[in-house]
Amino acid sequence: MFDSRTLYPRPLASVLHDALADTPVVCLTGPRQSGKTTLVRALMPERPYFSLDHRPYLAAAKADPAGFVAALPREVTIDEIQRAPELLPAIKLSVDLDRCPGRFVLTGSANLLLLPTVTESLAGRLEIARLMPLCQAEKDRRPGLFLADLLEGAVTPALRAGGHLPDPDDLAQRLVAGGYPEPLARTPARARQWHRQYVRSIVDRDVLDVGRVRDADGVAQLLRLLAVRNGELLNTAGLSRELGLYRTTVREYIAVLERLFLVRRLLPWHPNVGKRLVRTPKMHVVDSGLAASLAGLGPGDWIEKRDRMGHLLESFVTQQLVTLAGWTDPDLRFWHFRDRDGREVDLVMTLGARTWGIEVKATTTPGRSAGRGMARLAALCGNDFQGGIVLYNGRDILPLAGRNMLAVPLSELWER
Repeated sequence: MFDSRTLYPRPLASVLHDALADTPVVCLTGPRQSGKTTLVRALMPERPYFSLDHRPYLAAAKADPAGFVAALPREVTIDEIQRAPELLPAIKLSVDLDRCPGRFVLTGSANLLLLPTVTESLAGRLEIARLMPLCQAEKDRRPGLFLADLLEGAVTPALRAGGHLPDPDDLAQRLVAGGYPEPLARTPARARQWHRQYVRSIVDRDVLDVGRVRDADGVAQLLRLLAVRNGELLNTAGLSRELGLYRTTVREYIAVLERLFLVRRLLPWHPNVGKRLVRTPKMHVVDSGLAASLAGLGPGDWIEKRDRMGHLLESFVTQQLVTLAGWTDPDLRFWHFRDRDGREVDLVMTLGARTWGIEVKATTTPGRSAGRGMARLAALCGNDFQGGIVLYNGRDILPLAGRNMLAVPLSELWER
């Protein structure tokens, strides 16, 4: 399925198609401007469509939720459902009376499961799919098979003699462009302006819908600060001092940004499942282009601001893999790893007990091993460890020292 404005393939369309065949309520969530409305309307062009961004519809939905739902066609799309969560009990009642698959398609620019105002459960009636900004495979109009091949053990050593080494500038350009469809056709300066206006629009329109927030501008300030600290361990005390806010307020604002799919909290992996919830998470801005614009980073900073661009690259890789997981296997979970001795792995991926480690390097040579952190992760996982991947800006897929360890070009994320 294609975005009708830009002809980008959206493989998540197949997930929606399958869900519509056997589930009464299908909800497509994801950040604003990621292409949700375009995808739904392209997939079901004849389906009646109502947007709650339209003030008369929103007013009617809030004033009389049951009456609004009763007046809708039997099969319908409701856009921006987070603006009127009061509709959910009425939708539940309607589908309990008529469980026909595909009756309601909802889209939302906030995570319904995290909204404090949502108390009605649609368990057993609802399937949620998440459409994120375009990954590089979608932008390059490629199938995006890297993650599927990795899960099947089909990523194996391969030497590409005679090929050119990747251009570091190409990778830097990809990082700062990000994946929102709209700014991709703009000049870099105009794209940065789009990103700034995007944040302003969300602050003005969405923040109050998804959280009990007194100072929406404070949420925007926090997002900018998180963009500067992108890919770092969450330090609420430091953020509190810099913003002049209580730590509890910082935590509330982070929760709002998560609900709006602007930041991603990467929890720490630990062999004891219970301890994963109490250790320090990493924070990533969901889209690397948005993070770069808010932090004032451009392609020319690849050398001079290597550390910050390295963190941006880590967020970029996380963004690619999480997006690929949306249509590859939604049960995949993503973490980071850091032990008490400071041994780290940038990204840990799990499917049940099966575990993969992923390290991210900006260099054109991967080194001889996947590192001390990967070795520690492998030891803790035992037989559940499926392999370690070092993503680097090179050409060849190379074996590394250790069990099931490979160096893999970053370009495999979008060219495979």
